[in-house]
Amino acid sequence: MEPNNEITKEKYGVDISSIREAQVRIDPYIHKTPVFTSGSLNDMSRRKLFFKCECFQKGGAFKFRGACNAIFSLNKDQADKGVVTHSSGNHAAALALAADLRDIPAYVVIPNNAPNCKIQNVIRYRGQITYSQPTLQSRESTTTKIMQETGAVLIHPYNDVRIISGQGTIALELLEQAPEIDTIIVPISGGGLISGVALAAKSINPSIRILAAEPRGANDAALSKAAGEIVKLPETNTIADGLRASLGSLTWPVVRDLVDAVITVEDQEIVEATKLCYEVLKVVVEPSGAIGLAAVLSDSFQNNPAWKDSNHVGIVLSGGNLDLGVLWDSICGL
Repeated sequence: MEPNNEITKEKYGVDISSIREAQVRIDPYIHKTPVFTSGSLNDMSRRKLFFKCECFQKGGAFKFRGACNAIFSLNKDQADKGVVTHSSGNHAAALALAADLRDIPAYVVIPNNAPNCKIQNVIRYRGQITYSQPTLQSRESTTTKIMQETGAVLIHPYNDVRIISGQGTIALELLEQAPEIDTIIVPISGGGLISGVALAAKSINPSIRILAAEPRGANDAALSKAAGEIVKLPETNTIADGLRASLGSLTWPVVRDLVDAVITVEDQEIVEATKLCYEVLKVVVEPSGAIGLAAVLSDSFQNNPAWKDSNHVGIVLSGGNLDLGVLWDSICGL
């Protein structure tokens, strides 16, 4: 199979070489996550599905890959001043954990409506939390203030070539574990994950299909693809709290050029897919992480002739950081 020579660092900021360099850099620290299969879910989807279980990654989500690559790319002078980011949870915890491994400070801006389980992860990894209002403007202004006060290096949750390169290592692993895959379905929010996966996968196999899965209540990527430019929503409304960001200047060109389509699903479909992950796969997955399964089971995928040849489908289960308090209370009868 001929490699795709049109994917260059000059064009996208990231290429297969930077992703392979990231793989070497983060290898001592990350988990090589397993790929699960299920005959029952194959029957339901009428495809063979391969679930890349990033819910088993350190920190509970794929985000640790990019954060680890970014942290260990810093020179000593940069690292000594620490790092700062804003995140609703998974990137925050991942950055705090990676910084802790390098023994440097991590300043984390978290919106005050973030799930408690994700806040607790940051605390567990010794991140220094500052709360903001749940708007992008508040998150960014609070982050800027910390940068000015500390000199810390900004590690953006997704619009950063080091982050994108790190996330791309998922595709290197997945296509090594299941080389027969012809389609990969990836959750989309800010686009760091799907950009890395698309750049890696299409460099290895230019004919592979990359599909984004997105909640209907946060469908800016679908609207952006249709408009040919970044569309930002005034507000979002979805159970998938990790999929509410907008595409960035680095991720949009990759999504525009290399993502074949965006499949939007309703929240109820995400809930049903999350239940299937628990009941059939026996894995803890947050709604944002289960959306790929929701997409492959959706009518818009099942009934679309464009995907009739998508017979071996990789699905990235992107994370498993879910507040289970209500579940435990119901089990215990409290």
